[in-house]
Amino acid sequence: MTSKKNPQQERSLRAQEQHPSASGRRAAGEDPVKREQILEGAKRVFMRSNFDAASMNDITREAGVSKGTLYVYFENKEDLFEALIARERSRIVMSVKHALNVHQPIEDALHDFGVTLVTSITSDYTIRAMRTVLGVIDRMPRLAQRFFTATPENGYTVLKAYLDQQVAAGTLSIDDTEIAAKQFIELSMAGLFKTRLFGICDTVPPEQIEKNVASAIRVFMAAYGC
Repeated sequence: MTSKKNPQQERSLRAQEQHPSASGRRAAGEDPVKREQILEGAKRVFMRSNFDAASMNDITREAGVSKGTLYVYFENKEDLFEALIARERSRIVMSVKHALNVHQPIEDALHDFGVTLVTSITSDYTIRAMRTVLGVIDRMPRLAQRFFTATPENGYTVLKAYLDQQVAAGTLSIDDTEIAAKQFIELSMAGLFKTRLFGICDTVPPEQIEKNVASAIRVFMAAYGC
C-alpha cells in the first residue's frame, strides 16, 4: 500500500520534473520513455472510449503518472490525441517504406507495400481514430486538418517516390506518378476500407487483403508496365 503524498511533496515532485538538476535529469517534457508511457496509456483509454468520453484524469490513471507530469508533456486532450495519431502515422510510414524494397521485382515490392498499408489502414486502432476525427470534425476542424496534413510524408508520397525511381529506371511508364500512386492504393483498398470505417465488417481477413492487392497489381501493371 502506497502512502499518499502531501501537497508539499507533490509540489516538490512537479518542480523536479519541470526543472532538471545538474545531475543530468532530463528537462520538462523531454524524457522519451515517460512520453511513450503517457501515449500508451492514452491509446488504451481512447480505444475504450470515444474522444469526448475520455478524460485527462482517465489518461493519468491509465498511464500511471501524476496530473502535473501529464500537463508537462501535453497541453490538453486534443494535443495528446494529435501526438498519438502522429506516432501511429510515423509507424505506418516507416513500415511501408521498409516494404518497398527497390531491389525486389516491382510486383513483389508492390505486393509487400499494398499488404502492409491496407493491413495498417483497416486495423482496429486506425479505424477507431478515423471515426473519432470524423465525429468531432464540425467542432474541431483543426484536429481533422492535423490528422490528414500533419506530416509531409504518407503512404501516397512514399509510393510516389518509389514510382518515380522506377520510371527513371525505365521499368514503368507513367505520366503522372502522383495519380498512379493514389490509383494503386485505392485499388488495393477497394471494398475494404469503407466497410470497416462504417462498421459493416469488424475485421478484414488477411486472405481478402492478399486477393485485393494481387488484383490491384495486375491492373496497375497492365496500365503502366513496360
